[in-house]
This record gives sequence, C-alpha cells and structure tokens, in this order.
Amino acid sequence: MPKEDPYLGQGCATPYSGGEILARSLWSLVQGSLFRLSPRGFHGFRARLLRLFGADIPEPSKVVIFPSASVVFPSKLSMAPRSMIGPNVRVYNLAKVTFMRGANVSQNTHICAGTHDYSRWDMPLVSKPITIGENAWLGADVFVGPGVTIGALSVVGARSVVVKDVPAGTVCAGNPCRVIKERIPPVP
Repeated sequence: MPKEDPYLGQGCATPYSGGEILARSLWSLVQGSLFRLSPRGFHGFRARLLRLFGADIPEPSKVVIFPSASVVFPSKLSMAPRSMIGPNVRVYNLAKVTFMRGANVSQNTHICAGTHDYSRWDMPLVSKPITIGENAWLGADVFVGPGVTIGALSVVGARSVVVKDVPAGTVCAGNPCRVIKERIPPVP
C-alpha cells in the first residue's frame, strides 16, 4: 500500500479533556436555551448564567450582555462593571478574554483568541489572551485576533481587522487596523 502524502490536519487531536468537552456541551445547551431566550433587558440574568459556568463577573447587575451574543468558554471570560457585549457578538475565547471597565463591543464583532500553527501538518491550536481596555469602543463588525490588547479609551472603527495591539487613547480603523488620530476624551 503506497504511503499517503501529508495533508493539513493530519494527526490532529483535541487539546481539551473529556471534562472540558462535557462542560462546553452543557454550556452550549444553556446558552442555546435559557441564555438566548431570555428577554433583552435581562443582562444580569445572563451574566449570572455565565458566572455559574465560571466567568469572572464580580457585579453581574452592572454589565450588559445581549441574548444573541455567544461565548465559547465562560470560564475564560472576565467582564468588569459597566462593560458591554452587544448583539450578535461572538466571543471565541479559546484563551482568556477580558473586558475592562466600560469596554463597549458593538454588534456582530468577532473576538477570536485562537488560531492554528499552519507550519505543522497537525495544525495544533495556538491560543492567546485578548484584552479590551477600559472605556474602549469597538464599532460594528470588528474582528480582533489572538493576543491583541485594545488600549484604554481607544476607538476601533466599524469593520476593522485588528491583529496588533491598539494604543490607548487613539482612533483606529481599517484592514489591517491602523491609528488614524488621537482620541479626545468624551465630555459629560
């Protein structure tokens, strides 16, 4: 029998234990029912569900998370008070994702803390944490890649692709995302 040529994904295996797979499956059931079907204004309820599955949310009544948002691993999510995850936001948190105080993530944004090592045939998972800084705002449809830190009080324009850190106090946009100007702090 001739030897098969190598192919991407050859010999790959899940990096997760049976317990992690079971917990993720149980969370998927809860997220697809209680979480998703809860009324729009029940942000604290959804935050408490996430906490039940291990999320670090010290004050559930002081965060906003929409029912159409999705979180892959609640235990790798941290939300400070006054942070917000908007409608249809996907938090693909294969590593820890942190939303600092006042971080605001708009609709359809994709926060992706994982990729694969394409230099190897088995393409092992590579996961790196993401931090959305204090009072940072991500516009609609933004993509944030693994290992990125969005600086405090920064703004990322709609449909931007962020694969490098965003400096604090800046307005950035584009694909790839780049600094456009300094951000003037908001007024009361």
